[in-house]
Amino acid sequence: MNPILEIPAISRIRRNHGLEHATIHVLTEKKKPLSVAGHSDAGGFWILGELGTEELLEAAQEALARLNNGEHDLAVHPNCGTNFATYGIFAGLGSFLALSGAKKFKDRLDRLPLAALLATVALILSQPVAYRLQREVTTSGRMFDLSITRITRTFIGNRTAHRIETKG
Repeated sequence: MNPILEIPAISRIRRNHGLEHATIHVLTEKKKPLSVAGHSDAGGFWILGELGTEELLEAAQEALARLNNGEHDLAVHPNCGTNFATYGIFAGLGSFLALSGAKKFKDRLDRLPLAALLATVALILSQPVAYRLQREVTTSGRMFDLSITRITRTFIGNRTAHRIETKG
């Protein structure tokens, strides 16, 4: 394991990020369609979306229990920002490669089909990289002593938001 990932603050963020994803997985199993977003930090995570506080607390507690019982893959989510950032970087590099050396606008325009092709190939190739990056770097499915300490409901604009605080 990379020692940087074991720095206490980074480890907490990774575990909170994993718990955030697991909570969203549990909510999705119970409530479809579900439209939520999340954000994690060292103190816990936010869930934005129209959810009841008790419903969210139950989902977070179930997610924590399932992670602690070995369902570590719950920490990885297909709609994670890590995935989208990885896809964007790969697609951007593919387009950059296709357009490099083209000095005139007409040359760049002529290379547009190649740029689209390379960006598409890059998107396909980036998927396993993105999931691995998420699984091994930005999230953790191993909670160790992490526990949920508090949940608070608030509003951001006209959207319901919940803060789930953790310790450990």
